[in-house]
Amino acid sequence: ATMMNKGLEVIEAHYLFGTAYDDIDVVIHPQSIIHSLIETQDTSMIGQLGWPDMRLPILYSISWPHRIPMNYKPLDLVALGSLTFKAPDNKKYPCIQLAYAAGRAGGTMTAALNAANERANEIFRQEKIGYLDIAKVVEGTMESHKKDWKEMPSLEDIIAVDAWARVRVDELAEKLNYVAA
Repeated sequence: ATMMNKGLEVIEAHYLFGTAYDDIDVVIHPQSIIHSLIETQDTSMIGQLGWPDMRLPILYSISWPHRIPMNYKPLDLVALGSLTFKAPDNKKYPCIQLAYAAGRAGGTMTAALNAANERANEIFRQEKIGYLDIAKVVEGTMESHKKDWKEMPSLEDIIAVDAWARVRVDELAEKLNYVAA
């Protein structure tokens, strides 16, 4: 609901394809039929389309580079009728821009972002913070991390930042004095 998953996908695309953050766009596609699009140099696009079902991506993560015949319902674009797209509302979904910022910072900032997001969502489900507080505590955690940020972290550094960020989220959440309805 926070759209952080889209921001995390931006970071993934940057690392998987070596693409600059300024060349990666988030597009909201409510039908969830198009799973990825790549724009080529001639401005044409190549896409991966399928029903909004994680079985196929999981299958390909296991079977790559092979395509395995499956007894799934074929995608029927005529029956689907239309596909729609819109730009994300960055005011409504600030987590997307937080992910871009963490990605651009690189180093340990992406670990801080991810751990803060996981912990914020966990305490939201426990009704310790409100929905709108998720982005606030993630942003606060990232801001706090700037002084200890490392450009070239070791695995131990990343694990330490992950643990620290989860504690920092709890500290920031306590300051909010949230009262569940």
